[in-house]
Amino acid sequence: MEVVTTWFGVFLVQEGRILSEKLFPRDPEGIKARWRLRRAGGLAPEERELLSELPPEAKGHLTSRDRRLAAWGAEPAFGPLPPLDALRKGFPPELQRRVTLEMAEETLREAWDPSAHVEEAVRAMTDLDETSNLLGERLANWRAREAPGLPLSDLSPALSASHFEADPGEGPTAPPPSVAEARRALARTWRQAQQARSALEQALQQAMPERYPNLCALLGPLLTARLIAQAGGLDRLARMPAGTVQVLGAERAFFEHLRGHGPSPRHGLLFLHPQIHTASQVRRGRLARALAGKVAIAARLDAQGSPLNPTLLRAFEARAQEVLRSPPRRPDRAARRPAPSDGD
Repeated sequence: MEVVTTWFGVFLVQEGRILSEKLFPRDPEGIKARWRLRRAGGLAPEERELLSELPPEAKGHLTSRDRRLAAWGAEPAFGPLPPLDALRKGFPPELQRRVTLEMAEETLREAWDPSAHVEEAVRAMTDLDETSNLLGERLANWRAREAPGLPLSDLSPALSASHFEADPGEGPTAPPPSVAEARRALARTWRQAQQARSALEQALQQAMPERYPNLCALLGPLLTARLIAQAGGLDRLARMPAGTVQVLGAERAFFEHLRGHGPSPRHGLLFLHPQIHTASQVRRGRLARALAGKVAIAARLDAQGSPLNPTLLRAFEARAQEVLRSPPRRPDRAARRPAPSDGD
């Protein structure tokens, strides 16, 4: 005997025959309530009722395709599903479509992570950096061709933009008026990209500490934003172990290591932390490991909405001082190089 739970009811089936059935209510809210119970791993009232009415000798011969019923002694079922027609039971296809769409919208709302705004802001900053670099390089090259004798210090994007935004005047090297006007528009676009990038950075610095106090205390607002964006959201970051957090952002190097084409990366985005990128090369791995452990805890605290826990920062600083005071585990590369001889 197989217990089959569908979107409209639960059935006890044996060799294609329905021995017992418990139908769900025919209203959308009642069906959605039972779908929520099943998704959470619980049993619908109709399932409990059907299972409680089984004779004792039948419980040892139950099968099911649903793992939730394993606790009731149901063995895994295989083969084709028995034919169960919802329309014959009074459940039209329109009702299934409505319930499915409403449950999908509800699931999407529940799965939405507020840190999506942080991800988009970080990606927008990256796009603006690329755009600004391309436009700045074009402006500097354009000015260099207009005045070949300029020193390199006068060919920065900012100076080039200021030069082009002003009236170019007349002369043998001056462009046509229409081209000069278009070039001024290009210079204004570069400056607007710079301003938009600065506005995003300032907004993150102001908003991040309030929403992510523990991560910002360890990493600072901007590095916290980049780490959350790299992880795909705060919820995903909170589920990551410390080892994954340590190499987050170094995925390419990590997979090259798995293929045997390089050493294992010791840090990813955490390299941008001041304590790590200012330390000697032989100590960065231990510092990144210590910081990743605290970051993993801080992400879980922030995901739960917990207030600032200052012990995390103090614990990392104490561990960092311990690592910096300890002798290196292997000599520096400079120390391993042979000293130059007199003939060199």
